Amino acid sequence: MADGAVRTRLATEGVPSSAPSAAPTAPHVTVRGLTKRFGNASIYERFDLDIPRGKLISVFGPNGCGKSTLINIIAGLIPADAGEILFDGKPLRAIRFGYVFQNYREALFPWLRSIDNIEYPLKLMKQPKAERRARVEKLVAHLGVKIDLKRYPYEMSGGQQQLISIMRALVVEPEILFLDEPFSALDYEMTLFMREQLQRIFMETGTTTMLVSHDLEEAVYLADRILLLSRGPAQIADDVPFHAARPRADATLSEPDFITTKAHCLDVFQREVRRG
Repeated sequence: MADGAVRTRLATEGVPSSAPSAAPTAPHVTVRGLTKRFGNASIYERFDLDIPRGKLISVFGPNGCGKSTLINIIAGLIPADAGEILFDGKPLRAIRFGYVFQNYREALFPWLRSIDNIEYPLKLMKQPKAERRARVEKLVAHLGVKIDLKRYPYEMSGGQQQLISIMRALVVEPEILFLDEPFSALDYEMTLFMREQLQRIFMETGTTTMLVSHDLEEAVYLADRILLLSRGPAQIADDVPFHAARPRADATLSEPDFITTKAHCLDVFQREVRRG
């Protein structure tokens, strides 16, 4: 599939064929000419991508294809060698974003109570303590969180710690949320719990979200679109829409649309693996 066609599909919000006069929705994030190398390894070469507003995009592909690298570059954690990334036409420094890391144990400050961990980005923004506490209380009430935030992270389960990480990312009211394999360090029970928490948060906030996953079922189940990457230098192998109604539940996994979408993604993935 041509890159231009892929960008159009990613940026367009499913306009019915009966309404040809409707204009495509402008992308929230625009990536143009992204180039990144690590030593002699070329990860991205003149890579283009549009990310639509208010959608949850899963990023999936072969090991080492650059899934985490992509969101790390977009989030400014890794510098690009070349290219431009804009958010509504603005640079990263002009927007608010949240990032949830894979390893929740290293992402939280163990010497701070959970509520202070959540407040920390607001403290960096030099917001007064009363305002910081009010923002956290508003978020807690909005999400219906029942855990004791006066406890330290090491006193909590893995799922609770990762929920604290997600709340810390959300408390700044981000324009875009990045999640780098956020459930891979959790056991299966906690993974299921956190998938439902993430889905609920997304439904409540409508925040543009990019999720890197190594689990195809998870990538399809959570996403509005699945961005499938090729081996490096990575290109877009396909972008696949998934329109199942939210909230999604166990029954979603046996619905024909889910089965068909997952099978197509698996076929594309295996094709890219064989190329290696």
